Amino acid sequence: MNNNPQSIAIADYDYPLPDDRIAKFPLECRDHSKLLVYRGGDISESRFDHIPELLPPDTLLIFNNTKVIHARLFFRKQTGSTIEVFCLEPHAMPVSQSFEQTESCTWVCFIGNNKKWKEGSLSRELDIDGHKITLTATRRQAVGNAWIIDFNWDGGFSFADIIDRAGVIPLPPYLHREAVESDNERYQTVYAEHQGSVAAPTAGLHFSPKVFEMLGNKGIETDFITLHVGAGTFKPVSTDTIGEHEMHVEKIEIDRPNIECILNHFGKPIIPVGTTTVRTIESVYWFGVKLSLDPDLDAMHVLQWDPYELESLNISAEQAYRNVLNWMERHESDHLDGDTQLMIAPGYNYHVISGLITNFHQPKSTLLLLVSALVGDAWKDCYRYALDHQFRFLSYGDSCLFLP
Repeated sequence: MNNNPQSIAIADYDYPLPDDRIAKFPLECRDHSKLLVYRGGDISESRFDHIPELLPPDTLLIFNNTKVIHARLFFRKQTGSTIEVFCLEPHAMPVSQSFEQTESCTWVCFIGNNKKWKEGSLSRELDIDGHKITLTATRRQAVGNAWIIDFNWDGGFSFADIIDRAGVIPLPPYLHREAVESDNERYQTVYAEHQGSVAAPTAGLHFSPKVFEMLGNKGIETDFITLHVGAGTFKPVSTDTIGEHEMHVEKIEIDRPNIECILNHFGKPIIPVGTTTVRTIESVYWFGVKLSLDPDLDAMHVLQWDPYELESLNISAEQAYRNVLNWMERHESDHLDGDTQLMIAPGYNYHVISGLITNFHQPKSTLLLLVSALVGDAWKDCYRYALDHQFRFLSYGDSCLFLP
C-alpha cells in the first residue's frame, strides 16, 4: 500500500449519485433508517435499531456531542438588500467562552451579498422573552474567503441566546432547500450538548433514546467527545490529486476521562460514530506521537500530513495516549483544547479504531477517502450495493456499519 497518499487521484473516488437518491428530509423515526453492514468482506442490509445486536461484544462506542448552531444571521439594509452573515468559528477565543459573552464577541464569518455591504455596521432588532435587543455586526478585515466580524448587543443575554433566537440552522448546500422548523430538532443528534458546529455529525442522527437503552442492555459502553464541524466538511476536493488539497481545520475538545476511557479499552473494539469522531481520537494519537518528540509542546495542533511523516516512529496507541495524559497533568488541566487538519486517506494506518458507523458521503470527498483507508476498495462494492438497494444518501440518508 502507498503510505504517502499525496499522489492519489481524486477521480478514483467518484461515483454516480443521482439527485433523487439524496435524502432531502429525514425519516419520521430516526432509528428506522436502513443500515448497510460490511463485515469482513460480506455486505448485508439491516435496520438501524438492530445495531446493538450487530456490534462486537465489549465494544466502546464514541460519539461527537457537538451541537449545530443557528449560524446563518440575516440583516436587512435600509436599501432593502439582505446581507447574510454565516458564523464559522470564534476569532481568538475558545468556542464555549465565546458563547458565554454577554455584550460582544468576534467571529470569522462568510458574508453573503458582500458587495451590497459598502460601509458601516449592520443592525437588527430581536425580541428575547419580551426584551427588545439590538444586534450589531461590524466588518473588520478579510481572512481568506471569510471576514472577521465584531458582534455587539445589549440586554445582558449570552451570545448563545442571541444566535439561537436570531439565526437559522445551516443545512448542507446539496439539500437545495431552506431550513424548516423540524430541522431545528432533526438536524441535531439527541445527545448534542456543546454548541459550535455549522454541520451536524450526521452518523449520530440515527440514534434514539430507545437505541441507547438497547445498547446499555447489551453492555455496550459509550463515551462522548467534542469536535466542532466546520463548513470545510462540505468542501469537495477540486484538485487532481489530494496532495494539492488543503484540509480544513476543526476545533477539538476532549477531557481527561475521555482519554482514560479509551486507554482502558485498548485491546477491545473501539468504534467511533461518524468521521468527526474518527478524526478526533486519531488526532489525539498523533498529538501523543508529537509529544514523544517534544514533551514541551504548548498546544495540540495536528497538521494534514503529520501521520505520513511520523509513522516511522512506530509509537503504540497506548504510549501516545499516556503521553497526552502526562502532558495534561504537567499543565494541570483536565481539558484538552486543540485543532486538527488531519487528512485520513488510503495509506493511513488506523491506530485507535477497529470499525466505523457513518453515513454515505459525497463523491470526491475527503470523507470517502477516510472510509477507503479503513475498508480499501470495498467502499465501491458497498456504495454500489446501496445504490442498487434504494438506500438514501448524505446527511439525512441511511447509514453504514463497517467492521473490516
